[in-house]
Amino acid sequence: MAGSVVLITGASRGIGREMALRVARDGARVALLAKTATPHPKLPGTLDETADAVRAAGGEPLPIVCDVRDEASVSDAVATVAEIFGGIDVVVNNAGAIDLRRTPELAAKHFGRLLDINVLGPYAVVNAAVGHLRNADNPHIVNVSPPVNLDPSWFAPYVGHTVGKYAESLLVLGWAAEFASIPIAVNALWPAVTVASEGMVAVLGRAEAFAQARSPRTMADALYSMIIRPAAEYTGNFVTDEQVLREDGVEDFSGYRLADREEDLTASFYLSSATGS
Repeated sequence: MAGSVVLITGASRGIGREMALRVARDGARVALLAKTATPHPKLPGTLDETADAVRAAGGEPLPIVCDVRDEASVSDAVATVAEIFGGIDVVVNNAGAIDLRRTPELAAKHFGRLLDINVLGPYAVVNAAVGHLRNADNPHIVNVSPPVNLDPSWFAPYVGHTVGKYAESLLVLGWAAEFASIPIAVNALWPAVTVASEGMVAVLGRAEAFAQARSPRTMADALYSMIIRPAAEYTGNFVTDEQVLREDGVEDFSGYRLADREEDLTASFYLSSATGS
């Protein structure tokens, strides 16, 4: 990845930050997009802190304040990345919103926020970046979204969140076919088990999240493995981090575990088991 340009949304903390650090260790130039540059009252991590960490890891950071819900903000950010770095090789749509309220408690405006961040955001980023990806040697788009599982049990408790994340996955399905002839690889990556991202910590609490989770590094290592594969040969996949890493020969995941025991790990949303099914 040395010299490659990787654009990551939601890059100030959690999974996005770890992804940025992973490609930085290989010498990538990393465009870090996040909504705010100021500290969050409840969540650690800022754009500047991530940029400093990317630089220390060996990469070249470009932090940009960008709200993926705002088409103009996205267009300006992508144009800035292309101008300063000379192009874009990889787009990672990591920014996401989680809201697990049921329909009576989830107002329409909050449902709209889920769709704006989880669907409109990735679409706006790819819409703005695809012209630059066409000119890349090995272009990849990766959405952090799940395999589509139509079991009603995933809809009943939080239909708003499920519809938003599945729509993001449908973008992968469509783009993989639309961009196949270029080729631009388009894939979806999802954690096999709960990952202690800052979003999950906010929902579950730090102690409970860590007791059942792996580190976000597992997603970062899986992303790296995906985006160094030939675009023409690796597209249209809905995979978990564990599936990708096992393809690379990884068998021992204990180094990623935050939970005390392997049996304490819990499967991610939309998966029936921690094996990724």
